[in-house]
Amino acid sequence: MTYCVGMLLKEGLVLLSDTRTNAGLDNISVYRKMFTFEEPGERVIVMLTAGNLSVTQTTLARLNEAIEDPEATTDTSIMQAESMLDVATITGEMLSRVTAETQARMDRMNQAATASMIVAGQRKGGRMRLFLIYPEGNFIEATEDTPYLQIGEHKYGKPILDRVITANTPLDEARKAVLLSMDSTLRSNLSVGMPLDMAIIETDALRVSEYRRIEANDEEFAAMSAAWSQALRDAFAQIA
Repeated sequence: MTYCVGMLLKEGLVLLSDTRTNAGLDNISVYRKMFTFEEPGERVIVMLTAGNLSVTQTTLARLNEAIEDPEATTDTSIMQAESMLDVATITGEMLSRVTAETQARMDRMNQAATASMIVAGQRKGGRMRLFLIYPEGNFIEATEDTPYLQIGEHKYGKPILDRVITANTPLDEARKAVLLSMDSTLRSNLSVGMPLDMAIIETDALRVSEYRRIEANDEEFAAMSAAWSQALRDAFAQIA
C-alpha cells in the first residue's frame, strides 16, 4: 500500500510520498515512489506512484525511454510536451497501455494489476498544474476549490487537509500539514511506511526548490508527531 499527496498552492507545489511496498506481511520492501524530471529554467515535473509495482516501474521506464529516443516528439516525450496538460495526457496513455498489457497476463492468475499516479509541475510560460491519473489513463486536475490530490491509502490523512488547506496556504504551513497528514496515515495503517520523500516547487522556479528524504529516525518529524498527538489529546480533554 501507499500514501502520496500533492498540493497546488499559489506559492507552489508540495508533494509527499512514503516508500513502503507490501507483498504480504513477510515481504515488505522500500521502493521510491517519487520521480523527478527536470530541465532547470525550462520545466520541472514530479510524479508520484501508487499501486502495482510492475505497472508503475514499467510505465516510468517507458516514459524515460521516450525522453531518450532521438526521434522523440512533443507527442511522445514529457520533456518536449508543449504543456503540463500534454504531459498528463502522455503519461495517462502510457499508464493505460501498460495496465492493459499487465492485466492481460494477470487475468490468468485471477489477480488485479492497477496503478495510479500524481503528475505535477510547470513548463516555462505556463502555470503550475497538478493531475491525478487513473489506471484507465483519464485524469482529474487540482483546482483552487480542491487544491490537493491523494493516491493510495488516503482516508486517514484527508481530514486535516480538508480543515486547513486552501489555495492560499503558505508553503511552510502546507509543509507542516502534509507531514501531519502522513503521520496520521502511518499511525493508522502499517502498510504505509518510512522513509518519506518530500519535494517543494516554488511557483515559477522551474526546478525543485527543496527535496528532503525523511528517515525513520528523523528527530524533527518525530517531534512534530509527538506535538500533534499531545495537541489532539489536549483538545479532546477541553471539549465538554
